[in-house]
Amino acid sequence: MTSKRVLVAYGTEHAATAGIAEQIGVTLHEDGLDAVVLPAVVLPADDVDDVRSYDGVVLGGALYAGHWRRKAKRCAERNADHLKHRPVWLFSSGPVDSSAEQHDIPPVRAVAQQMESLAAREHVTFGGSITSHTPGLIAKALVRHGKGGDFRNPERIQTWAHHISAELAALN
Repeated sequence: MTSKRVLVAYGTEHAATAGIAEQIGVTLHEDGLDAVVLPAVVLPADDVDDVRSYDGVVLGGALYAGHWRRKAKRCAERNADHLKHRPVWLFSSGPVDSSAEQHDIPPVRAVAQQMESLAAREHVTFGGSITSHTPGLIAKALVRHGKGGDFRNPERIQTWAHHISAELAALN
């Protein structure tokens, strides 16, 4: 079996979503997919201009105030014609509480629209992260009032990435 090339792209503001994307890329690579971690194909969404050389694409965006990060949305729109012809998975990150661990969180409206227009296979929402190292006044205020934390679950992220690997392997 030839190795399948997978692009993992992300739109983030303060690097928490990038961390999720990197973990997905590493897991896909460990599963034998060419998830171009080395050489890097875990890329910021604004750096993605052409997806034609990939057998699958994972695209994630941070959620802010119920909106998917503009960089991820624009990447999907810019590459829509080619994304429609390959398997695509979408993810969001954002809840800074344990809600993403307790139940499936449906995609926000803009992501649901992207799922439909791209015929995406699946969407998942992971917990986000706001810590004392996160820049910005709102982030600092949330942390100061005990509302921060890192709610990304590495095991859940890896499990989802393994699921993507299995689906791609079945597409021979």
